[in-house]
Amino acid sequence: MKKDISFPPVEGVKIAVVKKHDPKAAFDWIVYLLNENEVPINNVIVASRGYGFKGEEQQKTSVLRHVIGNVPAHDYAVIESIDPGVFHLNNEYWVSYYIDGQIYDKKFIFVPDSITEDNLSRIEQLDVVGVIHK
Repeated sequence: MKKDISFPPVEGVKIAVVKKHDPKAAFDWIVYLLNENEVPINNVIVASRGYGFKGEEQQKTSVLRHVIGNVPAHDYAVIESIDPGVFHLNNEYWVSYYIDGQIYDKKFIFVPDSITEDNLSRIEQLDVVGVIHK
């Protein structure tokens, strides 16, 4: 049972939504998983989904499941591209992984309209600007 599994707090793992320039298009937004830990994270799985309202109409996206595998210490992995057309929704990334046989689990939720130009900041690990969720 899930209640019988110990889930220590997640530390050193972040999600970043990055605006990358693409010469073929205006801009492309990419979602990254960042591992800032001193150790690798293993068997990484990310479930992503969007949900919320546009006006009074409820909207939701499909749930996408991404098997990332292993992410070395102080490294990162691409999760997915994200369409700016869903920035008005809650964009949820549910991350699960292992360190030394211990499972870790956390939901990262970008609330509606938090992925904006005004919220861009420098992400040193990627050497780009983006919106980061800790």
